Amino acid sequence: MTSQPETVNAPPSDFASRVQGTLMGGALGDTFGYLVEFDSLEAIHAKFGPAGLVDLSQARGPVHFSDDTQMTLYTLDGLLEVLEWANDGVGADINACQWLAYLRWLKTQGIPAAGSAPEPQPRWIDRQSVLHHQRHPGNACVTGLASGHMGTVFRPVNPDSKGCGTVMRSAPYGLIPHVPTEAVYKMSSDAASLTHGHPSARQSSAAFSWLIHSLAVGGLGLRAAAESARARAVAEPGADADLLARLDAALTLSAHDGDPLSGVPLTDALGLGWVAEEAIAVALYAVLVTAPSAVSPVEHFLAAMRLAVNHDGDSDSTGSIAGNILGAFHGEAALPDAWLRMCEDPQVISRLGAQLIKLTVGD
Repeated sequence: MTSQPETVNAPPSDFASRVQGTLMGGALGDTFGYLVEFDSLEAIHAKFGPAGLVDLSQARGPVHFSDDTQMTLYTLDGLLEVLEWANDGVGADINACQWLAYLRWLKTQGIPAAGSAPEPQPRWIDRQSVLHHQRHPGNACVTGLASGHMGTVFRPVNPDSKGCGTVMRSAPYGLIPHVPTEAVYKMSSDAASLTHGHPSARQSSAAFSWLIHSLAVGGLGLRAAAESARARAVAEPGADADLLARLDAALTLSAHDGDPLSGVPLTDALGLGWVAEEAIAVALYAVLVTAPSAVSPVEHFLAAMRLAVNHDGDSDSTGSIAGNILGAFHGEAALPDAWLRMCEDPQVISRLGAQLIKLTVGD
């Protein structure tokens, strides 16, 4: 894709809040959806009543985030390593650092990589025991990393895989300020190829990171940012038709008057979220359609979460992606206090977010 040079603006004054909101919002959405990830809508209603899952307080016992948040934090840590090198005046291969970060995550899962894989040097994140639990990691993420080969766009591992594992981990690319959004798009697309080879997996991840960057760094409104991400997806050479169709459906349906789609009608229209383009579409629709009636950022978060996870599909990923979007837009103001008190080891998330803020804007 060729275009005019993009103007790089300073991030908004509440950038730090948007960083923490994106990361914590994703973790809370992941935690909420993980309660019902493998449940049918019928089973959700049987457990929680006809309204379904409406609040994290309905959990029976402690709550946990899943591999979605684990991999998001390892994406962030790979970027932190690149930024640390850059601040020392040394260039680093961004995708190589991401691959090494994901190999470190794989090790926390007790899964060995093939002998051809390098042995990454440990970092602070690797000592955090909360990230060592196996929380149903995606097959393509595991097999792609365990192969020992560093996948690329031109030499992909899992060439036919289009699972949502690329999208759910890719919000951190959108949190890098002082770079063009086009650079964010490329970073996200390249990193998706480390584990997934299908064009939709790469392009959905890149469009999602573009969306987050447009919100958290560009300061755009929700619909303007979504339209911008859709326009970039359209402009991609060899644009994936399924991704474009899902984005168009999310944008069009969310603009209709009347009650929001939920449950079966929602997934009939946008998909179950197990694959990349469906996951971003369900999450984006849930955020957009609940925005007009929300009286506060917290109410917007809660309403979008309820739509994003109460269905037959991949509830933790659609919840996580929706939470990322809401946090990038509203900042920490969207995060319900009661949910934050229930969150698993939030200090790990906030410390990594603070490190990103320090390395990029110095606060």
